[in-house]
Amino acid sequence: EVQLVESGGGLVHTGGSLRLSCIASGFSFDDYAITWFRQAPGKEREGVSCINGESELTFYRDAVKGRFTISIDRAKNTVFLQMNSLKPEDTAVYYCGILSRTKVAPWDSARWYDYWGQGTQVTVSS
Repeated sequence: EVQLVESGGGLVHTGGSLRLSCIASGFSFDDYAITWFRQAPGKEREGVSCINGESELTFYRDAVKGRFTISIDRAKNTVFLQMNSLKPEDTAVYYCGILSRTKVAPWDSARWYDYWGQGTQVTVSS
């Protein structure tokens, strides 16, 4: 059974940092891309950052480049999202999702994803 469990969200001031964790089980990283999405109230779920589970090639949306870093710790079966220089517009529920590498799909399109975690709230105050 595939499970994705996010944690690490919270309330921070503008300019602060958080590290999100997505603990994964029931699948091999080599077979999937693992992506952090976020969804603010009234908005669509948007891709934030993706890592190819086999090559560890990474992708970022423009708004977070230079501030966020995605990484894999295989020993801990965990994907991290280090978020620095946080802004109020980063406020959202953050989800991790996995996309089978057999699919040819845009990494930032939520509708293609196979499994999701329950999400963790990130709130950045101004």
